[in-house]
Amino acid sequence: MIRKLACIGLLAAALPLLTVAANDKDVLDFTADELRRIMQHGPWPQSWSRDPSNRVSGKREAIDFGEHLFFENRLSGKGTLSCGSCHVPERDWSDGLQRGEGMQTVDRNTPNLVNVRYHRWYGWDGAADSLWSQSIRPSLNEKELASTPQNVAAIVRKDPELSCHYTRTYGKPPTEVKDDEALLVDVGKALAAFQETIVAARTAFDEFRDALERGDRSAAARYSMPAQRGLRIFIGKGNCVSCHNGPRFTNGEFHATGVSFFASKNRVDPGRHEGIRELKASRFNLLGPYNDDPTRATAVGTQHVELVQRNFGEFKVPSLRNAALTGPYMHNGQIGTLREVVRYYSELNVDRLHADGEQLLKPLKLSAQETDDLIVFVESLTDFRTNWKRSTGGEPSCR
Repeated sequence: MIRKLACIGLLAAALPLLTVAANDKDVLDFTADELRRIMQHGPWPQSWSRDPSNRVSGKREAIDFGEHLFFENRLSGKGTLSCGSCHVPERDWSDGLQRGEGMQTVDRNTPNLVNVRYHRWYGWDGAADSLWSQSIRPSLNEKELASTPQNVAAIVRKDPELSCHYTRTYGKPPTEVKDDEALLVDVGKALAAFQETIVAARTAFDEFRDALERGDRSAAARYSMPAQRGLRIFIGKGNCVSCHNGPRFTNGEFHATGVSFFASKNRVDPGRHEGIRELKASRFNLLGPYNDDPTRATAVGTQHVELVQRNFGEFKVPSLRNAALTGPYMHNGQIGTLREVVRYYSELNVDRLHADGEQLLKPLKLSAQETDDLIVFVESLTDFRTNWKRSTGGEPSCR
């Protein structure tokens, strides 16, 4: 409460300066309500604490182990692919393809891994409720890495480097773990520890938002006028904040957008509907035996999520941070560019939406100028730099 009151105080203090700035061509005259909405999208980065369901979350040894595993081709069924084959660092941890290419072409676009440590549900359908569980899914999926617990366990036990990293991370050699599935889970948890470190850097929007909060008109004026106009559309006319809200620019939930959920001719992708079924049936969910949280407080969402018919064809709302780097877009990659995405929502066919979707989405009917401005704003949510460098390869071996 003290922090919230302090934030309100800062905003109130900023208002007089922003009123003065209304006469300055470089800063828009945002209303108090607009300022309140802008403030809700920060500060960035968000605070974060280790995952209690993963006993090695945040552990340096686990991060190093997970990094090795992430780029290890031998963990796949044919020894030819790794997590890094689809989640490419130089492509903002995605692949730039319409649909992912594993052992086969999958039905969905490859989501990036930036900021995954903040997620509640994982995957386009939310079939995983933890990052470590999600890290296991591709290994066993026949279209992705097509591996088995036996294959993964055998490689970790036999390879001196991986065995050494496992021992450093878990305090015992993998040869002492006789259960292949349990060792696979340990691999997933190390992979999660590594992915937790992939966080977007601050952006032009973050500098602007914080300048508004402290009433710094000069700093705020560095943010381009098109981006400011696009921001006003984003929080106002476009109502984009109904789904893309908060510091991560996503509510982390699932909605119908009218995009076709046919994966191919005569075959549909049920989206969240099937995701909930998979989640409830999974041995790796937070209600299962591998949750390291003794209180099981982390499993509340999984326990109470309910399968309803409207979930059919719903997909997870992606974050807009670094969205300019991660096209093509939508769950199936069917929209190629940001401009095409904005045009899609501007000309939205509401007849293709679920009843609940119609309450949120309406055709935006944007002008050409408004379209340009909204695109500039979304681009301003991009850090445009890689804040990660692979540490493996040139270092002394674990042994």
